[in-house]
Amino acid sequence: MLKINILCIGKIKEKYFADAVAEYAKRLGAFCKFAVIELPEEKIRDNRPNASQINEVLRAEGKNLLKKIGASDCVIALCIEGNIISSEELSHTLDRLALSGKSTVDFVIGGSYGLSDAVKRRADIQLSMSRMTFPHTMARMILTEQIYRAFEISTNGKYHK
Repeated sequence: MLKINILCIGKIKEKYFADAVAEYAKRLGAFCKFAVIELPEEKIRDNRPNASQINEVLRAEGKNLLKKIGASDCVIALCIEGNIISSEELSHTLDRLALSGKSTVDFVIGGSYGLSDAVKRRADIQLSMSRMTFPHTMARMILTEQIYRAFEISTNGKYHK
């Protein structure tokens, strides 16, 4: 059974987003081993951080994310410069990865400043959810729903219309 992780920076503060993620996580149990792995957000004391401070945050968060990724894992980084794909294409991608022998797929969501270059280089796939900007907690909820939808598509379930 395919294992899917969402590796992310920070915790969900809003109960309604946490409840939605929990609901889709429960549904995903029928299709895969699913986990959300939350890592701490690096803090900047300055309200107007400079580029050096932001780069240090990205480096530290990236280092922590990379520690959680297995050597043989397929990494899908969510980043603005990634490809925009349809729900059907995500479904086909997950099917293809499972058939190719990948046992673990890690979706990676960075913190408020995004992902480090090191994480992007480690990624097998760079994915953008949209050209619009979403809060990270909302992106996590949308991604969890889309992973569930992808499995429903591949099993011809009734959820996707």
